[in-house]
Amino acid sequence: MSAWTSAAGITLADQVPPALRAGWVRRGLCPGHDLYRCFSQHVRNHPDREAVVDVDGSLDYASLDAEVRRRAGRLASAGVGPHDVVGIALPDSRAAVIAELAVYAVGAVALPCPPGHADAPHRARASVLIDGGTRRLSRTGGASTARIDAEAPARILVSSGSEARPKLVAYSHNAFAGGRATYVRALRRTGTPMRNLVLVPLGSSFGSCGVPVTIAALGGTLLLPGAFDLGAAVRAAAGWRATHVFGVPTMLGRMAAAPPPALPALEAVVSSGAALPAAVARACAEAFPCEVITVYGSSDGVNCHTAKTGLGPWTGKPDPAVVSIRVDDGRDGEILARGPMTPLCYVDDPELDARYRLPGGWVRTGDRGTFDDHGRLRVLGRLKQIVVRGGFNISPAEIEDHLGTHPAIAEVACVGVPDQDLGERLCACVAPRPGTPLTLPALTAFLEQDRGVDRRKLPEALVVLPELPLGATGKVCRRTLTELARHRAVLA
Repeated sequence: MSAWTSAAGITLADQVPPALRAGWVRRGLCPGHDLYRCFSQHVRNHPDREAVVDVDGSLDYASLDAEVRRRAGRLASAGVGPHDVVGIALPDSRAAVIAELAVYAVGAVALPCPPGHADAPHRARASVLIDGGTRRLSRTGGASTARIDAEAPARILVSSGSEARPKLVAYSHNAFAGGRATYVRALRRTGTPMRNLVLVPLGSSFGSCGVPVTIAALGGTLLLPGAFDLGAAVRAAAGWRATHVFGVPTMLGRMAAAPPPALPALEAVVSSGAALPAAVARACAEAFPCEVITVYGSSDGVNCHTAKTGLGPWTGKPDPAVVSIRVDDGRDGEILARGPMTPLCYVDDPELDARYRLPGGWVRTGDRGTFDDHGRLRVLGRLKQIVVRGGFNISPAEIEDHLGTHPAIAEVACVGVPDQDLGERLCACVAPRPGTPLTLPALTAFLEQDRGVDRRKLPEALVVLPELPLGATGKVCRRTLTELARHRAVLA
């Protein structure tokens, strides 16, 4: 399918050549059928397996399917079908799981909304919004019993928007059941079904490893403790026998400081959404009796992880069954990706398609990277996350990496603050460990003397906080930090 048009008139045109998509199906990298059909196969194969566990208990696959069919029947009766976008604004629970699978069952496109992104259904011109009830937002396209094209859009991801307006990215059924499922499957360390504790919102890009992947594609068990709460997360990891914990570094770092006494089923802790600081990686490795896996990924369509190459500054070797990755301009440039998980396009935004999509289906990530001699990818930071001080470029990510090794720092992020003379100065925003006061002179001395950082790159401002502010998806919110730095920074 090269183009799809919604009932509201939005056209989603696949930016990947059809021959490439067909080739991935022929090679078995994508299943060639829709997500509800994938889910139905698991219902037939293991009806008694737990599908979802939340604070209200659990549902096995047979019971979940019965609920999904009831919800799908109501959607179909309301005229919802394969040309509708359906917004889902529900807390992370079985209700959200049922709603999303029901949308796939009627062949419509799901748009789960992360917290703080209530405008996403309106931007995508959704026909219906499920928010406890079912509200029509515009006319619907009419229900249909036609078989769903696996290359048709299945789900719209909402980017975190930590730097700019959130992007809406359309993915096909094959991209989830193929490439994204392959990346999650590679995290498995035994032959037992995965029991995935997802701490990030289901509507986020990282959270999409939940319903369409863990349940629909892989037939595992999705564990949902609700909005992130440290105590609830720790109890769920132990009490619900999680095999994998999925979270952003800030969440995992806080869990590592208060781990449960025993986690016998745990196979891996999976970090994504932001770079995993070395200090947090060490704390997780000491706290959890399992492997710590870092994943480089984004809503734009790229995933690469250390599942086979171990921890360290290198992200891992790209898996062509997920996406092939290359670096523009030789060995050090912008990271480009293309493969079975590549999205169709941006939603109703030809300007973003022109900016981030290249001929042949490649996606521009906006990140800088390089490969070592063994083919391992290292992410060097965002292209646009640069602080320009008097014409000298400073990478906040580089300074964050160095400060992350300081024994008194629990969390750190660096941002630029405006300066009338130099344009910008670098500000370090830190959360210290208990009982360890921090000063700007002490931090700059550590960077210059212990870490060998060029004096021109040293922070010239400091903000000390009890903990760093998080956005809706659990990642550090740089926009909030920038505002705090403008008003509260202690200058050199």
